[in-house]
Amino acid sequence: MLRRASILRQLDRGQTAAQVAGNVGVARKTVRAIARRYEEQGLESALYEKPRPGKQRALDTSQSQRIIAMVCGSAPAGMARWSVRLIAEEAVKRKLTQQVGRETIRILLQSHELKPWREKNVVRGGSE
Repeated sequence: MLRRASILRQLDRGQTAAQVAGNVGVARKTVRAIARRYEEQGLESALYEKPRPGKQRALDTSQSQRIIAMVCGSAPAGMARWSVRLIAEEAVKRKLTQQVGRETIRILLQSHELKPWREKNVVRGGSE
């Protein structure tokens, strides 16, 4: 916001788009876009960005928590440990979510620093 205000102020003082771009450290195209937005839509629109739509999250907080709780438990019968694919399949099978991709599960585990596919390092006492 401060950068945009500075751009508008310098343009108001009569500087060219190229001069303002050099002073502020942005492209001339950016300076012209901000100036055009100010002329067409007013000060608020020139200073503040509109909210970006973005993609809706694949899992809500409740679903994420239930999947993490599932992964913290033991793996299904017949499986030695959880894999990303197994977690995705089990989440759908247990109706924690309607559908979920492996990449979504991978990112969820990474954000919680979980690695259920690894064997735990066991410290064993030495024989003396």
